Amino acid sequence: MTKWGIIGCGRIAHRFMQGLNALSGNMLAASYSRRPETVEAFVAQYGGEAYSSADELLASDIDAVYIATLPDTHAAYSIKAMQAGKHVLCEKPATLNLPQLEDVLAVAKTTGMLFMEGMKPPFYPLYQKLKEYLKQDPIGPVGYVRAGSSVADISRDHPNFSHKLAGGALMQIGIYEAFLAIDWLGKTEEIQAMGRFSGMEIDMFSVFQTRHEGGYAQLYGGFDLHGKGDALICGTTGHITIHKNWWNPAKATINYLDGRVVVLDEPFTAGGLNYEIQHFVDLIKAGKTESPIITHKTSREMIAIIDEARKQIGLKYEGE
Repeated sequence: MTKWGIIGCGRIAHRFMQGLNALSGNMLAASYSRRPETVEAFVAQYGGEAYSSADELLASDIDAVYIATLPDTHAAYSIKAMQAGKHVLCEKPATLNLPQLEDVLAVAKTTGMLFMEGMKPPFYPLYQKLKEYLKQDPIGPVGYVRAGSSVADISRDHPNFSHKLAGGALMQIGIYEAFLAIDWLGKTEEIQAMGRFSGMEIDMFSVFQTRHEGGYAQLYGGFDLHGKGDALICGTTGHITIHKNWWNPAKATINYLDGRVVVLDEPFTAGGLNYEIQHFVDLIKAGKTESPIITHKTSREMIAIIDEARKQIGLKYEGE
């Protein structure tokens, strides 16, 4: 039995529990939130024990911690957890910036604990089925990726709009697109970004394009326009559409140059986080300290893209 603790009991923590409860051999043992009423309600719904501080939670008999807070506290909690001997699955983006991530990874190396960023798309059955299918029916070398989403119906009290909590389109949406570009095109070589603040401290809409060793990507994210949320991946002999929402992938269409069309349909269950949770638990049981899918190198490359894009549009957070 893998005993879990959760730090942060907001929206994503509830989705995490949907995934955790779909898996055998796991249990929620401990929860902490900055607001006592939030953690009490969370424990009443899912079980385990409520703690009044992160330190108390980390001193309890748990194996792993899911950090479900906002990005402004990810680094501090990750470091504390690993120093307390707990494995860490940290919600994306893993840290505010690359220097913070290097601090976290240095502690992971020193303590020998497993640290993984919670970047969910590659663990979904559809994404894995697509990669496997292309091995025997390829679209040729991939040279272009286009992806993005703009969600215009989020309430203005959502943390995505908080500068203090490291909100903004690049951090909350762009990190997904950074993963997709890296995964299909490889190492990033150049970044160009533009962003619109619309009178707020965070970017309401950002566009960034990247050049990689394998080709080019055009990416966007925002909160005041209604965007589509699909992804296009182009090779020399075909292209792939991962239908919306591509970061929760369930369907893909492959159009080949010779006219063939292949549709892959692979619905996900339990909200989708169950797949990355199972991967993480398997790594713990195998004694691994790093995921072979979301590697530490991948996390470095993703946040480096966001760092440079933020620099170009002029978005800095407290303490930077």
